[in-house]
Amino acid sequence: MLYLLRLLLLAVHFVAVGIIGLLIGLCRPFHVDNTRRFARLYGLATRHILGIHVRAEVEPLHRLPPGYVIVANHQSNLDLFLMGRHIAPRTVSMGKKSLKWLPLFGQLFWLGGNVLIDRSNAYQAQRALATTSRALAEQHTSIWVFPEGTRNRGPRLQTFKKGAFQMAVDAGVPIIPVCISRYAGSLRLNRWVSGQVRIKALQPIATSGLTRKDVRALAEQCQRQMQACIDGLQDQAPDR
Repeated sequence: MLYLLRLLLLAVHFVAVGIIGLLIGLCRPFHVDNTRRFARLYGLATRHILGIHVRAEVEPLHRLPPGYVIVANHQSNLDLFLMGRHIAPRTVSMGKKSLKWLPLFGQLFWLGGNVLIDRSNAYQAQRALATTSRALAEQHTSIWVFPEGTRNRGPRLQTFKKGAFQMAVDAGVPIIPVCISRYAGSLRLNRWVSGQVRIKALQPIATSGLTRKDVRALAEQCQRQMQACIDGLQDQAPDR
């Protein structure tokens, strides 16, 4: 019963945020801070509705001025709700072009000024990466990327794609890895406290002086650091 009630409340919350967000987005379309506002609206009540306790250590995201690349592991659509209140100002994200056709959420994603990539068109994808690199370097905008390229519920990170790291190197900006503990499949939404999720931002990785020849090694370094962090977060997780 509690599980069904939570799903109903979550659906109502999702629609309400979608309507409010559309009004904000239409008044200030593509504003650089729209994504953060939308994410905070989504995350505002979701964690309470679902009974999820979130412990976040994300000081590096707020210590640096905007203009860096965030790379994070991606488990489910709940990531947005869990991270919503911790997203720093002037942060946008990158997603596949088809996202903009999702009812309400897709329109907010588009109005939020996020980067939409057509993965089936290599030329257009490269142009989007180049445009984003310029925004990082010249417009003091940060970008959030899931470098695995898809949702991953397993214990091991999939091989990171190079796009995020290429952008960071081209723009000469740091990379901040963000790790979310493995929660997919372990939450118990039929309990008052359905589980705990830990989020940790690692120290920035500098890219100044690097070239595109260093991109693959940079991606592998970041993946190793994040895997070790996620494993550590899991070891520290309370028994459910």
